[in-house]
Amino acid sequence: MVKKESRSKIRIKKHKKIRNRFTGTPQRPRLAVFRSNNHISVQIIDDTIAHTLLSASTLEKEIKAELNRTDDMAAAAYLGTVIAKRALDKDITTVVFDRGGFIYQGKVKALADSAREAGLIF
Repeated sequence: MVKKESRSKIRIKKHKKIRNRFTGTPQRPRLAVFRSNNHISVQIIDDTIAHTLLSASTLEKEIKAELNRTDDMAAAAYLGTVIAKRALDKDITTVVFDRGGFIYQGKVKALADSAREAGLIF
């Protein structure tokens, strides 16, 4: 009988490998993405002091009110522009992109592209 490792365990293992390669600094914090089946969350984190500087999620009332659905690519793109505007308001222009072990396609790619278009550099 073939036993397969679950997809979430594989993602967590990939995320640990990615996190060993880079960390967020005060000059260039980490933009961490998490997506579930229903929602997407984004945080900008300074790893030297283990502090979340900014966050945005499709669970927030203001963001949820602007969206028809919270689990599609349009929601991810909108969330990317929101996090970029919040970061630029706090004078954060460059970040390190942490895709959280997720494949860089679909929602994760839409979020990253819209954040870049809104002014974040990574």
